[in-house]
Amino acid sequence: MTVEVSLPYDKEYVTQFSNGLQEPEWMQSLRLNALEKSESLPLPKPDKTNIQGWNFTEFKHHVEGEKIESLDQLPAEIQDFLDEEEQKNLVIQRNHTTAFGVLDEKLKEQGVVFTDMKTALREHGELVEKYYMNDAVHVDEHRLTALHAALMNGGVFLYVPKNVQIEEPLQAIFWQEDPEASLINHILVVAEENSSVTYVENYVSNNKEEKTSANIVAEVIAKDGAKVSFGAVDNFEAGTTVYANRRGVAYRDSVIEWALGQMNEGNTVSENITHLIGDNSHSNAKTVAIGRGQQKQNFTTNIRHFGKGSDGYILQHGVMKDKSSAIFNGVGKIEHGASKSNAEQESRVLMLSKDARGDANPILLIDEDDVTAGHAASVGRVDPIQLYYLMSRGISRFEAERLIIHGFLAPVVNQLPVEAVKRQLTQVIERKVY
Repeated sequence: MTVEVSLPYDKEYVTQFSNGLQEPEWMQSLRLNALEKSESLPLPKPDKTNIQGWNFTEFKHHVEGEKIESLDQLPAEIQDFLDEEEQKNLVIQRNHTTAFGVLDEKLKEQGVVFTDMKTALREHGELVEKYYMNDAVHVDEHRLTALHAALMNGGVFLYVPKNVQIEEPLQAIFWQEDPEASLINHILVVAEENSSVTYVENYVSNNKEEKTSANIVAEVIAKDGAKVSFGAVDNFEAGTTVYANRRGVAYRDSVIEWALGQMNEGNTVSENITHLIGDNSHSNAKTVAIGRGQQKQNFTTNIRHFGKGSDGYILQHGVMKDKSSAIFNGVGKIEHGASKSNAEQESRVLMLSKDARGDANPILLIDEDDVTAGHAASVGRVDPIQLYYLMSRGISRFEAERLIIHGFLAPVVNQLPVEAVKRQLTQVIERKVY
């Protein structure tokens, strides 16, 4: 059954918005085509989660944010994401305005581009057009991808030329300061042949009561021999309904690594899908999530093998408390012809309350004989034997449970490349669990 949805913005608005940003003609055409498609496309249908009544259309679309001259002007909760040393590669988006941006001059000389999406469309339009919603995510997948394409209002573009190896991580912070502002962010990361880069992003919001939504699409393209490490911490408040769609396309001998911390307070649907197109391509996808209150969340990690000898590893760990519920789907799909490939996955959920619900679904779909594959899944409470062991050594029950939970989430937390972000995620975990 199709549910009629009144879209908040029309063709005239989208045209004026695009003109105001001085976007290239191809981008405006893409927006208008997407807006038309969104009127008839259905919502996505995440497994075992009914999102028909969730808020994806009530929000402020364009809200300016003040620029800052110095990082000292940021509030403490934003500064916590920054390392103490000099920030050389950083973009901060405040509502829908880039408040701060810097890129190391040495990287600029090598042809690296790291800027907000609005600037990228004006200054690097042809390069963006080559990859934007072409390889990883497509406009017409469902209503939310179409709405994203029509109303995209933020994000970043990261381009790494051939043979450029970037040692230091590049960071983006997306600050939803206005409690009703939407974040319809598009993140596009392109690593050309034999390049490497680490990118980490943080989402922060302030709306505990007001209702809005976040519609995030990230596309990661790793060309032959490239390596991309992508880290993210999503920390939206309870008033934000979140749809996050992060996709990767890995070509021959390339690597895409994901480390995702899902710390949202509101209802969330998150997809993390990687296509291993090339021979000997590799992906390692790690996710941790915490649910509390009345939250409903759905997480899907999917690695599809097309290339011979490709390796895909999925790890999902979740902690549920109060009356929250979450679905964790891990999908390893080996296509016909992807011989010598390996698909492994592990999904585990800890439930801290009797009314909490967790569902771990390991799925292996194999269309080729000469492969290896395996999975593990568990849903349960804190292991009493582990508790007893720690308590028998003089540790209180509270502290013992705390140590077990941090150890349970450590495989992803430790993967984040920026120490300040790692510390902040640890603090968020403490706040959400206790």
